[in-house]
Parts: sequence; C-alpha cells; structure tokens
Amino acid sequence: MSLQTRIESLVIRIAQEFNTLNGKTGTLAGLTTTDKSSLVAAINELQSAVLSGTGIDDTNVALTTTYSSTKIVTLLDTLKAEILGGADAAYDTLVEIQQLLQDGTSGLDALLAAVNNRVRFDAAQTLTVIEQQQARENIGAIALAAIGDADTDFVAVFEGALA
Repeated sequence: MSLQTRIESLVIRIAQEFNTLNGKTGTLAGLTTTDKSSLVAAINELQSAVLSGTGIDDTNVALTTTYSSTKIVTLLDTLKAEILGGADAAYDTLVEIQQLLQDGTSGLDALLAAVNNRVRFDAAQTLTVIEQQQARENIGAIALAAIGDADTDFVAVFEGALA
C-alpha cells in the first residue's frame, strides 16, 4: 500500500469521525441563542442571560419567571401577619397557642362549657327533663306528651264516630 493510499484512508477516517461528532453536537444554526458565531459565543450569551436575572419578575405571577428572594420574604411576612391577625407576642406561634389550650385556661374552659350546653341540631343529644323543658321554653315549643299520639289516624276516628 502506497503512502498516498494510507493518507487518503486516514483523511476519510477523520472525515467520518467529524461527521459523527457533528451529528452528536449539531450545527451552530441549530442554536436558539442570538449569537451563533461559535459555541463559545452562544455559551457566553447564555451565561449573561442567567447572570442578568431575566427570569425574575416581582410584578407578575407566571410559570416562566420567579419572584426575587426579597419579594418572597415580603410575601411570607405579609402572610404571617394575616394569619396572626395582630396577635400579641404571647400568642404568635402555634406552639404557644397549643400550650395555652393544653393548660386549660379558665376563659377557654368557660367557653367550652357554654358551647357544650347548647341544644344541637346537627347531632342527637341526651338532655335531662329540666334541660328539655328549658329548651322548649326558649324556642316556644310544647312537649311531645302534650301533643298526644302524633300517629293517630283521625280518619278512622271520624269514621268510627259516624257509625
């Protein structure tokens, strides 16, 4: 084999490798960057865009942008203030509220006792005779015993009276 043949074989093999590399890396025209003059220029353009923070938008909610850390902290502080609703420092964490509830303060106990002494309409209750009487007086009702048998067939009573 001559030297010329060997060099031609080498050139052909190198060309094949270049084609393989180009196929894997793509062409500069395929870049979505503005600067397509070189891969280095495209990477530099991308780095510049990342560093300029073009994805930060503190005025609009969008899927393609984000708030700055300052805006996020401000929103979280606002949310915290809304949740606390002006509670003073003794009641400004859930742990403190839990502790107060577990300690059973007299005001809370009184409130719970008052709520438990209400006639319910969402569930059955067992009331004493005195509690039933008071509830009827409060709503202007009469006792079932005062009504009589609500299942009485008055048509049968009428027809029986006619006979």
